[in-house]
Amino acid sequence: MSKLANKVAIVTGATIGMGQAIAERFAAEGAAIVAGGRDPERGKALIDRIRAAGGRAELVTGDIGTLETNQALVARAKEAFGGADILVANAGILGIGSVTEVSLETWHECIATNLHAVFYLCRAGIPELQARGGGSIVINGSIAAMKAFPNHPAYCASKGALIPLVKQLALDYGPTIRANVMCPGPVDTPLLWDSAKAFPDPAVAVQNAGARTALKRLGLPADIANLALFLASNDSSWITGGAFTIDGGALVS
Repeated sequence: MSKLANKVAIVTGATIGMGQAIAERFAAEGAAIVAGGRDPERGKALIDRIRAAGGRAELVTGDIGTLETNQALVARAKEAFGGADILVANAGILGIGSVTEVSLETWHECIATNLHAVFYLCRAGIPELQARGGGSIVINGSIAAMKAFPNHPAYCASKGALIPLVKQLALDYGPTIRANVMCPGPVDTPLLWDSAKAFPDPAVAVQNAGARTALKRLGLPADIANLALFLASNDSSWITGGAFTIDGGALVS
């Protein structure tokens, strides 16, 4: 039986990279998907692929760093599918620049997208999970919550805040709602290549990122989707408040 049969999942940042892999994997496991993203063309392509494979999916475009977009995602889930069972807060941006160099606009945009958006999605979505008897919240963080990277203070600060936030969610909304955060290392996505621009030679930086892990390779979006599926499904029914490193051994290398 499909692991997410009859479930409804909201996935932010679903039109590219890890979010796209999560949305497609969840749909393949039986979930109806409400996908959030900024790019209408990529979003339409995602929805078309899911529907062509026999799945159910809807798209909401907008700035995930606003309360209104998160409310629209929840409203679409309720209108189209009757509510929501799973929240996947995946959207994220980098905000490259040291503390003395990063623009205030970039700092605030990074915090809004990586941290405020998680709060907004949970604030809007948790009542819907409660109305359906509970559910699972999966947040996509980063090993940047545990390790500094050159010229990434906004990113590291915003991702670092997600670990205590998920513990608070687990405490306040258990036993019916579980909440966990994934902490990926270097995953081969456009975001990784954007991050590498903080280094003198981006291509070398990406190559080194994989080579310096214990498993000697970059992660794939599918690797993250596998963990997200585990945390969203009943396979992890006694797991909440956890921060799960998925980095190929980057932190131990």
